[in-house]
Amino acid sequence: MAKNRILSGMQPTSQLHLGNYLGALKNWVNFQEKDDFERLFCVVDLHAITVDYNPAQLAQATREIAAAYMASGIDPKKSSLFVQSHVPEHSQLMWLLATMAQMGKLERMTQFKDKAGKNKERAGLGLFAYPVLMAADILVYNATHVPVGEDQKQHLELTRDLAATFNTRYDVELFVQPEPVIAGPAPRVMSLRDGTQKMSKSADSDMTRINLTDDADTIAKKIKKAKTDADPLPETLDGLEGRAEALNLVTLYAALSDMSKEDVLKQHAGQQFGAFKPALTEVAVAHLAPITSRMNELLSDPAQIDNALRDGAEHARSIASKTLAEAQKTMGFFV
Repeated sequence: MAKNRILSGMQPTSQLHLGNYLGALKNWVNFQEKDDFERLFCVVDLHAITVDYNPAQLAQATREIAAAYMASGIDPKKSSLFVQSHVPEHSQLMWLLATMAQMGKLERMTQFKDKAGKNKERAGLGLFAYPVLMAADILVYNATHVPVGEDQKQHLELTRDLAATFNTRYDVELFVQPEPVIAGPAPRVMSLRDGTQKMSKSADSDMTRINLTDDADTIAKKIKKAKTDADPLPETLDGLEGRAEALNLVTLYAALSDMSKEDVLKQHAGQQFGAFKPALTEVAVAHLAPITSRMNELLSDPAQIDNALRDGAEHARSIASKTLAEAQKTMGFFV
């Protein structure tokens, strides 16, 4: 086993957007240059069915998300890429962990409250137990590091608690407690229409986000209509305080051009957004065009995607099956 093992995944709910890329995918790709890490990246389709979804679109959406991973730079020769449901050990370990997951902690999960809304009493068990499955996703590989967004930190804390509970209850050191990795050039990309809200796949308006499949004209249109203010760009970051939309666009420019926000401001200080937006558009199109092109190539020949997913699942199961068997044996099952 490598000294460290990293695991992360995304749901096949809809098209990935710039926030997914800058907040996660770009960071995943960077881990491929770290020789002391074993890398596993999955499409978490089991999580996708905890809310309303279209069964007729799930399989294709799963393939599209895998294509986005590969087009963004995830190399199946360097990382294991697989579909969550292709490794049944995730679900099996989830049930074992569920027997020691406390209801009170699950009820306090912010994401459950947000997604269940006022209909909490009618929410499905899958949505309620979502964090336990996420814990199983991680612990079945004994992942040491997990890239997460701010909204997933609470779930990772539960994962650490469940690992500790299992080890203490059975007096073993089976599960490691994973460390969160909150990094990337733009860990929190905001909506183009509201700088106080996170860019989201579920937002009603497509104008709030830049999708990885958007063409140059669409990207230009969305950036042109992005909400800003009337003031010019300042010389320092302090000048962006209280200017959420301005800060968001500067952050996007910096992340896409591999510059610091400070350097972006030095380069564009004094400019109105009428001049800055075309510059941002040029950077965004140049960065995303190769990804979109590669995605289209992969989806026109899905065998490449399917082969990578099959090989990745085979490797993932070789790890997960051993962990599950050890957990079952520890708990007293006949194995």
